[in-house]
Amino acid sequence: MEPLVEVRILSRQHRERAITISSGVQHVAKFKVSELEVKEKLVQLKRVAKVVKGGRRFSFAAIVVVGDRAGHVGIGMGKANEVTDAISKGVDDAKKNIVDVPIINGTIPHTIIGHYGAAKVILKPASAGTGLIAGGAVRAVLESAGVKDVLTKSLGSSNPHNVVRATLRALLESSDPTRVALQRGITIGNQSTTAA
Repeated sequence: MEPLVEVRILSRQHRERAITISSGVQHVAKFKVSELEVKEKLVQLKRVAKVVKGGRRFSFAAIVVVGDRAGHVGIGMGKANEVTDAISKGVDDAKKNIVDVPIINGTIPHTIIGHYGAAKVILKPASAGTGLIAGGAVRAVLESAGVKDVLTKSLGSSNPHNVVRATLRALLESSDPTRVALQRGITIGNQSTTAA
């Protein structure tokens, strides 16, 4: 039976991520968004137009990524008539959507492929010292999450909206070895692995 993954919002400032395992055991990772020291990174800022009777109305749309470089990252979109307002709206939206991603020794646990719309992002773990081999939108998400060594390839759409979401989806689909061991009822390390 597949484990049920759910994300519950306790309040605006509290987030709780619980993975319910078929045996009834729960692995809960809690963090307070207000306690995180997040840094923001602007992925894209563009001028957009709305056609009205008298001509065009211009406004600005921003894609922002926030993260504490320690496994917490969020993405947000903001739109306003002024650049600063669009960016601050994007930051607020990103802070509301912060999630916890698994990072092991500065890299991701395993190879993952993330899809969103027509965008496809491949993330591969790399050895220490490789660096962050990524471009544009993918780099912003991974840097904010705190990934230091990874190989990436973006395929399909190069639209930053979709690429950012595909990267975040890939990170969320990755499995932490301790979490998988807990689900399977086995131990990791020098001890023998026994199925429960």
